[in-house]
Amino acid sequence: MNDNMERVREVFTQKSTRVDTNKGEEFYNSLFEKSKARLQSLREQEPLKDIDMMDIIDSEGINRRDFMKWVSATTATLMLPPMFAPLVAEATELMNRVPVVWIELQDCAGNSEALLRSSAPTVDDLLFDVLSLEFHETLQACAGHDADKQLEEAVHLYKGKYLLFVEGAIPMANNGQYGTIGASGETFYEHLMRMSKDAAAVVAVGTCATFGGVPAASPNPTGAVGVMDLVKGKAIVNIPACPANPANMVGVILHYVLTGQVPELDSLLRPKFAFGYRIHDNCERRAHFDAGEFVEEWGDEGAKNNWCLYKVGCKGPMTFNNCSIVRYNDGVNWPVGVGRGCIGCSEPDFWDKYAYERPMATARIKAPTGGVEKTVDQFGLGLLTATAVGIGVHAIASVVAGKKADENKEI
Repeated sequence: MNDNMERVREVFTQKSTRVDTNKGEEFYNSLFEKSKARLQSLREQEPLKDIDMMDIIDSEGINRRDFMKWVSATTATLMLPPMFAPLVAEATELMNRVPVVWIELQDCAGNSEALLRSSAPTVDDLLFDVLSLEFHETLQACAGHDADKQLEEAVHLYKGKYLLFVEGAIPMANNGQYGTIGASGETFYEHLMRMSKDAAAVVAVGTCATFGGVPAASPNPTGAVGVMDLVKGKAIVNIPACPANPANMVGVILHYVLTGQVPELDSLLRPKFAFGYRIHDNCERRAHFDAGEFVEEWGDEGAKNNWCLYKVGCKGPMTFNNCSIVRYNDGVNWPVGVGRGCIGCSEPDFWDKYAYERPMATARIKAPTGGVEKTVDQFGLGLLTATAVGIGVHAIASVVAGKKADENKEI
């Protein structure tokens, strides 16, 4: 318990993120012109897949109005002003000009499964039909030596142009022998370094690929690490969570198609448009937190009335992610929505630091400045620590109020 509290304090003293949602007219005008030139350049290239986005949308029964609503929402999600909406729409049609190579290493394939799990196709899902996915061993038909040949040809043909998506951690113990590929016996480490060498950018998908995830949990027998611990001198984007949300994958690809560069990142290389805010900031149970209404134990009246889950271990106040907004499985629901507290799966070392059902109010974290109602834009680290203290005070006050109520009943 003491070790966990020390780790919590370490988390609260790390540099946090700040989100600047308005960079000024000059910045956006410059980016707009750059994006127009980028899209014109892509349009002059031959498509890698002869698939038209608008034909797919029509065939799936999505009308133009629904598509434009999605475009507006996506433009806002990427933290771009409305003037970019026509360019975002055009970028979706040009995604078949950007090759993507997807490799899988030490994980459960949960991110690929999240990508496929769709009861009814959304625009996000349909974009993956347009995307030129040159290699994905879980989704493609060929196997064995044919798959190896396809991968080698893609890397050679699109040298310096492809986005490399990496799913899974990289085992480094015992000279990497905990994970090898095919008849060659190439280790995951060797494979990653060879594939990333000629990539335009590397996108680590899921918490295993970003921070080591569950394979890196103590005692970490395989010596698992994330992509950014090994790949250097290359643009890297981390999209953590277990699994990563497909909407955030689409956002990163769209931003790259639109601008030719990766989106703005925080200190952990996560795109700020998706990881710039805490889950707590946009949680549907936030009103109950503010009202001092907490679930005290599983199955009580608070649980039946969807009250705040902080006291039974929710880590939403310490976790940066947009899953409270975009949700999972076609936007149907998310863990807190079904009554299960957040376990902080998009934070480093989440399994050791967060994934237990105990409240954090006893961490005794000292607030350097600010108040609990400040925004992350204003305080960043200060907000995080101040909020934690506020949560502790709030939770303790609630307990005291509960005891007084019990005493009055006894009297």
